[in-house]
Amino acid sequence: MERLRAELRRHEHLYYVLDAPEISDAAYDGLMRRLQELERLHPGLPVPPDSPTRRVGGAPREGFVKVRHSAPMLSLDNALNEGELADFDRRVRELLGGEEFIYTAELKLDGLSMAVHYEDGLLARAITRGDGEVGEDVTENARTIRTLPLRVPGGRRRFEVRGEVMMTRRAFEKLNAECEAQGLKTYANPRNSAAGSLRVLDPSITAARQMEFFAYFLLEDGQPAADSQWKALKELRGMGFKVNPNVDHCAGIDELTRYCREWGERRDSLPYEIDGVVAKVDQVEQQRRLGWTSKAPRWAIAYKFAAQQSETVVERIDVQVGRTGVLTPVARLRPVVVGGVTVSNATLHNEEEIARLDVAEGDEVVVERSGDVIPKVVEVKTRPRTRRLFEMPKDCPVCGSEVVRAEGEVARRCVNSSCPARLKESLLHFSARPVMDIDGLGEKIVDQLVDGGMVKSVADLYGLGWERLADLERMGEKSARKLVESIDGSRRKPLERVIAGLGIPFVGERTAQLLAAALGGMDALAQADEARLQAVEEVGPKVAQSIRRFFEEPHNRELVERLRAAGLQFISEAPGRMGIGPLAGMTFVLTGTLPNLTREAAKEMIEAAGGKVTGSVSKKTSVVVAGAEAGSKLDKARDLGIEVWDESRMLDKIGAGRNE
Repeated sequence: MERLRAELRRHEHLYYVLDAPEISDAAYDGLMRRLQELERLHPGLPVPPDSPTRRVGGAPREGFVKVRHSAPMLSLDNALNEGELADFDRRVRELLGGEEFIYTAELKLDGLSMAVHYEDGLLARAITRGDGEVGEDVTENARTIRTLPLRVPGGRRRFEVRGEVMMTRRAFEKLNAECEAQGLKTYANPRNSAAGSLRVLDPSITAARQMEFFAYFLLEDGQPAADSQWKALKELRGMGFKVNPNVDHCAGIDELTRYCREWGERRDSLPYEIDGVVAKVDQVEQQRRLGWTSKAPRWAIAYKFAAQQSETVVERIDVQVGRTGVLTPVARLRPVVVGGVTVSNATLHNEEEIARLDVAEGDEVVVERSGDVIPKVVEVKTRPRTRRLFEMPKDCPVCGSEVVRAEGEVARRCVNSSCPARLKESLLHFSARPVMDIDGLGEKIVDQLVDGGMVKSVADLYGLGWERLADLERMGEKSARKLVESIDGSRRKPLERVIAGLGIPFVGERTAQLLAAALGGMDALAQADEARLQAVEEVGPKVAQSIRRFFEEPHNRELVERLRAAGLQFISEAPGRMGIGPLAGMTFVLTGTLPNLTREAAKEMIEAAGGKVTGSVSKKTSVVVAGAEAGSKLDKARDLGIEVWDESRMLDKIGAGRNE
């Protein structure tokens, strides 16, 4: 088994990191199946954590634990043109007093930053960038990335590797093709797909997305582990990490500018997307002397490529109706390639934006991908005499109902909550994973359900039988039964998810959770006046008014009653959370491994008792609950004089409060 593991690790490195495979995919799969069979036949022999069979296998989870970074993952200041790049170089030269220095120039990969920790050569933890101070533990998902080693050679006992998780253009196109085939929403760009894939709750889904990890920083105890960036990249490559090969040394601003120009011209030739160049002063000792601002290092800069633009013609302007009834004008363009992507639509946002651009049907316009992602019309180049001016419709273009524009708002809305266009968006929102989590209800299925008259309200989902669903395109008995099971399972989702699923404007997942905790039930929410609603944490006048407006609409009250009849949860499972209970007003931080509870279970118990759980220790922290192997959070709590509890004391406090 160990010989097989070593052989499989070698072939993984050859294939995924060096792009130099020695055996066919079928031969590799044969070796993997042999190892899996041997491990199954010998359950008494421990399977090491770096076994190739351990890349996928973690069970789906309920959520992600927040983790503080060893050192902040700061963003970089941007240089948007060569003049700003020269200004950065001048500041560096001045701060170093004319001392000689050199830049390490790297391509700015358009992905998701991640920090990976290793202990005794084994992958121990992977954390997303998050807000730079605190990220999410995505270890099980990260293990599925084939270019991320599970074990690395070398003498470093504990170290950290930072890099970029990304998806190649080919993998992105394959993923979107699969989404289309299943009737699911497609992703806008490789970066969004990589970010979404890394944060799905089921690691097997991440594994199927074919992501890559490019390493660019090597740290020990939060500090650079080598004395130069160039040496760090070389060491990372020697450890078996995939390091972008297009790195270069630049002796001065002229060489750095040439490097930026070259890759600005060559970017479309790469198999992945880049949006600029990162330049770092190479020597770490000089980096330390240059220091940091509160937001970014003074020794590095991100040179951003100009947005890629093309010219085309606005063939017509249509109006789309969203989930909350908002009417959005969309320019239908003569298809044009912008930055390697064919663009045929661009949002015009609202009628004020149309007036600002003075754009009309028939105009020749400049289109760019904003941030190399979202297509938008930048300006009008020519306005022919035959141009057709656009006016926002007074009636909904889908259902014909009245369109209103509330005082103080730019948007116009369809007032009909049963509008088919709104219904389609509402069904997709209602079934989303963070809401009611109805697996298999994608765009193509929703289109057929609404267009065929099978579903005229969200509540109609709960009356669907598998026999009717099996007749839909791209379904069948097995898929239909699975969808019905998923719909049925959503009846058990907690009240906060039901509230979020209603689609009340300005009420997202967080606000729904706060409302459920404070009010305890759907009836109390429906009957609460604006003053009572504003007493709920984070609910202001705008949100309160929106909630009242929603429940005053007869169609919406009817929807709520039908959902009640369908058996959805209308009472909070944990009334009093976040504000009422024995721990009300207290802020907790969890650290270490508790003897009996998972962190998620402990978090739920604290919130059920009225407390609040955060990811980092500060002066605002009331109590740190510490378990085995508690780390820096416990040390900081002691330094700040914050009270520390163990699991037993936490349970005693919650129990005592409930008995009073």
